[in-house]
Amino acid sequence: MLGASYAAVPLYRLYCQTTGLGGSAVAGHKSDQVENMVPVKDRIIKVTFNADVHASLQWNFRPQQTEIYVVPGETALAFYKAKNPTDKPIIGISTYNIVPFEAGQYFNKIQCFCFEEQRLNPQEEVDMPVFFYIDPEFAEDPRMVNVDLITLSYTFFEAKEGHKLPVPGYN
Repeated sequence: MLGASYAAVPLYRLYCQTTGLGGSAVAGHKSDQVENMVPVKDRIIKVTFNADVHASLQWNFRPQQTEIYVVPGETALAFYKAKNPTDKPIIGISTYNIVPFEAGQYFNKIQCFCFEEQRLNPQEEVDMPVFFYIDPEFAEDPRMVNVDLITLSYTFFEAKEGHKLPVPGYN
């Protein structure tokens, strides 16, 4: 079962990043899009942060802030903290989702630690940044008119060192 959940990570990544469905943020945006965005100042959105760890991973993992307020079209930076309290190195890999799921197509991460192996040495503690923005088109979508709260949730799983799974479409 653990192997199946680990194998699901690259498939989940491929599906969600290409479609923006399943509460996943959209990847593949261009940097010039960020530079030319116009903030929607009259639309304030509260973003809350959640952190979970699979039972097989002996890490402490938490968001460093519980919430921030953003407007569509402006970038934001949040941090998570992870610690390996054991006496051996452990590698973790994370997945994420966005709630409400329909808002996932507008949630764009510029930089994050998801879907990449993170090795923490014994007793090591690290800060993990998430740099993101909510697409200004969020404010024009009638399905988002009553959405003023978005939750970004990460779950870390233990990965096996040197075990690489192929991801279709990625080198």
